[in-house]
Amino acid sequence: MRSSQRLSVAIACSGTEWPHDWPARDDPYVGRVVRLDPPFRVPEGTDAVVLRCDDPVDALAGLAAADVPVIVISPRRDTETIVEVFRGGAGYLVEGDYCTCMLSSAVVGAGVGHTYLSPAACAALREGALRGPAGGEAMERLRAPLSPRERQIMELLSTGLGAQEIGLRLRLSEKTVRNNLSNIYAKLDARGRTDAVLRWLGAAPALRT
Repeated sequence: MRSSQRLSVAIACSGTEWPHDWPARDDPYVGRVVRLDPPFRVPEGTDAVVLRCDDPVDALAGLAAADVPVIVISPRRDTETIVEVFRGGAGYLVEGDYCTCMLSSAVVGAGVGHTYLSPAACAALREGALRGPAGGEAMERLRAPLSPRERQIMELLSTGLGAQEIGLRLRLSEKTVRNNLSNIYAKLDARGRTDAVLRWLGAAPALRT
């Protein structure tokens, strides 16, 4: 995100209409909005794309070459779709499970490398893991090495918050949060933020051997 300017956002709708008036004219974060129709061609200088569609996996394929952060809005709430979208680096808001303030937060987060999941998207990942062969037992084994503080941090990280926001919520310095995250990644055998969140939510293999 450019520190001195508001964001430039592209709104892409695949087979659907944009349902509300976001962003407002006086939005403090978004300064320019471009509406895109298929095939999506993202203009230069775009900071983030909000993609509203019924089939996000297929729709995302058309945006892959743009190399711009994407937030998906879709009625799909099945674990497989959400995992595939999130693993590809896009945020995911389930239709009807977000407000315009949440959408603004997701866009701002995308501009600084954070991926945002709405509550229903997080729940879908957890429910999918619980339906697996080992269910909650596997998730608890994965989480067992984490301290209570590290578990708090992972809960917040899984919603799309960054180290600074987590620190404010838990009254910790950003440096302390980052140190905790390094320890968490090691304990979860995760390669980074996305991998750690997928493991925490039970949407990735528990541990690599």
